[in-house]
Amino acid sequence: MSVSSRIRMQVVRSVAPEAEGSASASAASAKLGSHTTGVADSGRWSTRRIAMYALFVALAMVTSFIEFPITPVTWLKYDPSGIVCLIAGFAYGPAAAAIVSVLGFVPHMFANPWGSLLAVLVALFLSVPAAFIYRKIRTRKGAAIGILVGAVLAIVVALVGNLIVTPIYAHMTYQAVAAMILPILLPFNVAKMAIHAVITFLIYKPISNLLSKQQ
Repeated sequence: MSVSSRIRMQVVRSVAPEAEGSASASAASAKLGSHTTGVADSGRWSTRRIAMYALFVALAMVTSFIEFPITPVTWLKYDPSGIVCLIAGFAYGPAAAAIVSVLGFVPHMFANPWGSLLAVLVALFLSVPAAFIYRKIRTRKGAAIGILVGAVLAIVVALVGNLIVTPIYAHMTYQAVAAMILPILLPFNVAKMAIHAVITFLIYKPISNLLSKQQ
């Protein structure tokens, strides 16, 4: 074998491991990116991802104004904005759920700051835990568990929040609010979370699939 042939073989052998290492690094990077939620797959906030967040925020704002009673107590009104927060969390992760939950109620902050603060807290405790659980268990069972856990937490936050916030902006005594928990506030919040849960469970998968096809 000539000297030049030996040199060429050594160069090929030295380059091959580098190429293999680069390929394995790229594969590992792709794996990490595929599990990323809440931001773009590359780990950065892509223009498309920001646009989708803005769309969900706008939907949450609009649906927060669609209010109607669901119990005999007509001054307690249901709005479907929590469904939007849940679907955003399932589609894009806990960060999206948090952003949509907070920004979706900005228009209400000016007219009813205390009520809006409570609504934001309820939406956060509903959608963010649900999104965390669904990110770990990406099945219909995981979605059901996430919604259930989020609903229970949201109900607790709603009841405790009413005890703190309602006396401030509704000019009611703490005792009067506490007396409404079992006969009025608890049934309303259970009914509200049940509606959120059923509708979200029925529509989240088709919407997520549609969003995935467009990426």
